[in-house]
Amino acid sequence: MPQAVQTLSDDPIASDRAQQPTPSDEPAAVATPGLLRRMLRPELLQSLGLGLLSLAAGVLFWHWASATNLNFFVNFENVPGPGKVFASFLGHLQTEIFYTHIRVSMQRILISYSIAAALGIGLGLVMGRSRIVRAFVMPYIEVIRPIPAVAWIPLAILMWPTEEASIIYITFLGALFPVVLNTLHGVEQTPEVLVRAAQSLGASRLAIFGHVVLPAALPSISAGLAIGMGVSWFSLLAGEIISGQYGIGYFTWNAYSLINYQDIVVGMLVIGFLGTASTAAVKLLTKPLLKWQKRTR
Repeated sequence: MPQAVQTLSDDPIASDRAQQPTPSDEPAAVATPGLLRRMLRPELLQSLGLGLLSLAAGVLFWHWASATNLNFFVNFENVPGPGKVFASFLGHLQTEIFYTHIRVSMQRILISYSIAAALGIGLGLVMGRSRIVRAFVMPYIEVIRPIPAVAWIPLAILMWPTEEASIIYITFLGALFPVVLNTLHGVEQTPEVLVRAAQSLGASRLAIFGHVVLPAALPSISAGLAIGMGVSWFSLLAGEIISGQYGIGYFTWNAYSLINYQDIVVGMLVIGFLGTASTAAVKLLTKPLLKWQKRTR
C-alpha cells in the first residue's frame, strides 16, 4: 500500500519554504550588508583614498622643502617642518589659553554667521520676488561688497562701543553678501513654468512662495551658506589680528610678532581645520532640505 503522506524531507516545496528566512530575520540579514555597501561604495573609497594620498604627498613635500631649505621662487629656509609644528601643537594642547582662543573665535563665528544667515536669506528672498526692493537695495550691496574686511577695521572700531562688537560686525559683513546674492540667484532661477502652473491651479502668492519658489532656491541658498561660512572666517581673522585680545587670529598674529614660526603654522592649520569643519557642518545641516532633488532625478 503506497504511503499516503510524504515527509517534509521528501517534499521539495516544503523543504524550500523551510529554508527561506522568516520576515523577522530578513531585516537583520539585509540591513547590515546594505549599510556596508553604502559605506564601501567604490566612488567614496576612491575619493577618500585620493584625499589621503594628496595630504600625505603634501606633508612629505613640506618636510623635504623645510629640511633642505628649498629656495626656488619660494623660500622655505625659515619654514618649520611638520615635526616641529606637531610638537608645538601638542604643547599648546596642554595649555588652557589655547582652548580659550579657539572658543572665542567659534563664539564670534556663531553669533555673526547666524545673524548674517537669517538676514541674508530673508533679504535675498524678498529681493528675488520684488523688483522694487531689488532696485533699492542692490546699489548698496554692489558698493559695500568689494570693500575688504581689513578696510572696515578703523571705521568699525569708531562705530561700535567695544572691540568685540566691531569684530562681530566685520565678520557679519563677510558672511552676509554671499548668502544674499546666492539666495537672490536661486529665486531668480526658479522656472517660470512652475510658477504659472501653480497659479493656474489657484495657488495663492504665499503658497507659491512656500511650495515652489523656496524649494527651487534651496540649492543656491545652501551653496551661499557654505561660501558665507568660509568668508566669515577670513573676515574674523582680519578683525582679530588688528583689534582682538583673544581668538585664533590673535594667536597667529602674536606668534608672528614674537617670531615664533612654529606657532604661526599651528595657528594657520587650526584656522584651516576649523573653517573646513564648520563648512562641512553647514553642508550637513542643509543636506536634509535637498532630499527632493534625488526624487526628481
